[in-house]
Amino acid sequence: MLRGLGQVMFLGNAWTGVLFGLALLAADWRYGVYGLGGAALGTGTAGLLGVSRDRVRTGLEGFNSCLAALSCAVYLDAAGHTTALLAALVCVLVTVVTAAVVRLLGEWELPTLTMPYCLVASAVTIAAPAFRRIWSHGDGLAALPRAATAPTGLGPHDVWRAFFRNVSQVFFLDEWYAGALLLAGVFVASRVAGLVVCSGSATAIVTAWAFGAPAERIADGTMGCNAVLVALGLCGVFLVACPATLVYALLGAATATVLTPAVSALLAPSGGHALTWPFVLTTLAFLLAARSFPRLTRRGPDHDRLIPASYGPCTAPDSAG
Repeated sequence: MLRGLGQVMFLGNAWTGVLFGLALLAADWRYGVYGLGGAALGTGTAGLLGVSRDRVRTGLEGFNSCLAALSCAVYLDAAGHTTALLAALVCVLVTVVTAAVVRLLGEWELPTLTMPYCLVASAVTIAAPAFRRIWSHGDGLAALPRAATAPTGLGPHDVWRAFFRNVSQVFFLDEWYAGALLLAGVFVASRVAGLVVCSGSATAIVTAWAFGAPAERIADGTMGCNAVLVALGLCGVFLVACPATLVYALLGAATATVLTPAVSALLAPSGGHALTWPFVLTTLAFLLAARSFPRLTRRGPDHDRLIPASYGPCTAPDSAG
């Protein structure tokens, strides 16, 4: 279960999961319950269905269910009994969808990432207003996107809040101190991963500011959370960490930052949310492209866990790459 929490950021480390759980509880005890419960239920369901023990043991069956349960708490009513029941059902469903996506993307040797969670959470949030026992916010949230009009100037207070909130918003958390706890959890597992996360967060801030995103959108972390995941995925997880892959990863982080409002605008008319779709789309595209770049494509044996590598010269791809 704890590794499932850590795997939200590719880290199959139980101590990382402890700090991630503390970050959730520090922000809102209900988010902690939903996150921990979701990871436990997804892991347990996978075990009962006979999923590979290695996947269950390393937490690979817990991170999508953790995020799916959290999305129910955030977008619906975290205090409602109906929401809790729906979240439990969603966690079981995510396990089934994960198996399907593993089969589908496995044909191209691509990781599932958070696609199972995105598919299920998007369906739930779009459909929720049609069910009165689930939706308690009055009218649905469907709306046409509007052009940005807020001030774009960033002050020091905006910058440091954005730096930590880019990390905390991976778990839907607004509190900067939750982001600090999450970042500490990343460093516990890997110093390289921690530095990559910091680089991804900084890249998101610079990119959003350079293109004139509203300061409040940058400061709340919603523009940069996908960039953090992309940077980590492309430098140290699916591609060995080295200077070349770091540059490639930061390019991916900048791309995800720009793609985030695009996905939001695309889903807004139906009442959907960007979630981690920008991360999924960017990472899969960059991983496919990387196969044409020999300096980038040496990969580790496990596509879903962080490769503990230090920065050094990249090597040519192996036969499996």
